[in-house]
Amino acid sequence: MNAKYLAIAAAGMFAVSVASAQDAKTVLANAQKAMGTLNTVEYSGSGADFVLGQAFNPGSPWPKFNDKSYTRQIDFGKDASHMHRMRTQANDPPRGGGLQPVVGERPEDQVIVVDPKTPWNQAIEIVMTPQGFLNAAAKANASVKTQTVAGKKYQVVSFTAPNNAPVMGYINAQNLVEKISTKIDNALYGDLPYESEFRDYKNVDGVQFPMHIVQKQGPYPILDLNVTDVKVNVPVNIVATAAPAPPAAATTKKLADGVFLITGPYQSLAVDFKDYIVVVEGPQTEARGIAVIEAAKAAIPGKPIKYVINTHNHIDHSSGLRPFVAEGSIIVTQAINKPFFETVFKDPHTLHPDKMSLSGKKAKFETFTETKVMTGGDHTIELHHVTGSMHNEGMILVWLPKERILVEADEFNVPPTAPTATPNPIHPYHPRFLALLDTLKIDPLMIIPIHAPGDGRIVTKNELMIMAGKAH
Repeated sequence: MNAKYLAIAAAGMFAVSVASAQDAKTVLANAQKAMGTLNTVEYSGSGADFVLGQAFNPGSPWPKFNDKSYTRQIDFGKDASHMHRMRTQANDPPRGGGLQPVVGERPEDQVIVVDPKTPWNQAIEIVMTPQGFLNAAAKANASVKTQTVAGKKYQVVSFTAPNNAPVMGYINAQNLVEKISTKIDNALYGDLPYESEFRDYKNVDGVQFPMHIVQKQGPYPILDLNVTDVKVNVPVNIVATAAPAPPAAATTKKLADGVFLITGPYQSLAVDFKDYIVVVEGPQTEARGIAVIEAAKAAIPGKPIKYVINTHNHIDHSSGLRPFVAEGSIIVTQAINKPFFETVFKDPHTLHPDKMSLSGKKAKFETFTETKVMTGGDHTIELHHVTGSMHNEGMILVWLPKERILVEADEFNVPPTAPTATPNPIHPYHPRFLALLDTLKIDPLMIIPIHAPGDGRIVTKNELMIMAGKAH
């Protein structure tokens, strides 16, 4: 009898599942009919974009840039997209990262042509459009439920993405996709909420298209676009760009006794203290953080990494810190950053469990306000808060007085090759940074920028003086 009832229950569950799938197909078909057939689209407008993880301080939204013009082409049949925008400066004074300040206009392009090797965090850009969502949901084992949000009823169609996160499309009473919501993996923020909202739909040659698009990652927007022109089902030619070069290996270069440069597009430093290693900067990604750890231990064998110094909290300078936490290292950072890291390090990493989440370890910190001195064995490291920084409120510089080696991040925008003449205009960061070094009585023989120069050279103070217009 139990087996009989179990069989009946299973059949009932199967019927519900089939009905749900059929309902989802009906909802998607109705939405497709209401929105019209869209094979390709080109839309243009203006608005603003915002750079994830580059805020001036931990409590600020992502920094804003004006999009004087914005054009995007999408070929839904080929899963291809090309975005071109012309950026201008928005924040005055310029505060935060994202390559501020923009002098004049700066063009930016993004090309995505999805193939089996395309990371989901890129491929999802097309799925996060109304037609892209409908196409993806139709190919998936989608389900549907009715949900009321802020007094408004939606048919919420959902399916599981390749990263195992649900992708949910909110379809309103007019059968239009009003919102898409999901999560993507982020090395620092973990399971990062990603949302697109579509407003003010307009009929364009039989196709409904939103004239206002807002996207968010985390709690803040990354795009706010007012669409002024739409061309549907027109020929587009989107050609894949060359694949990026694989990440450079984390090799080491001896700068002085017990001081090693860990090379790469983002540089780190390893310093041999009496009983342990001090590393400066855990940048970019978990993989880069692990590579820096391995390089430091290879250069200075037999010692643990007790401290990792963080120059500032921007996403590209702190996304490699988590493997150091798993290693048991203490994060040394300016005081404003500790509450920020304590919060983000609690964010779940279920989409891509990393070494820190698997280790179960909690981050340990040592903080300071203006100056901190670390000594051990033959080495001394001075940490100085960069007061008045326009890039990040918690920025620090790292000074090895004995070796006269200075490590800095983003305060000196080092050109790809050694400068021979002062640029016009002079970057506003550079004179101020040079004045700070004079105030602190720091006279470096070597400047190690975290963002490595294109030719891999060791940078000198004379280069900073040239760029600041103070060369003799």
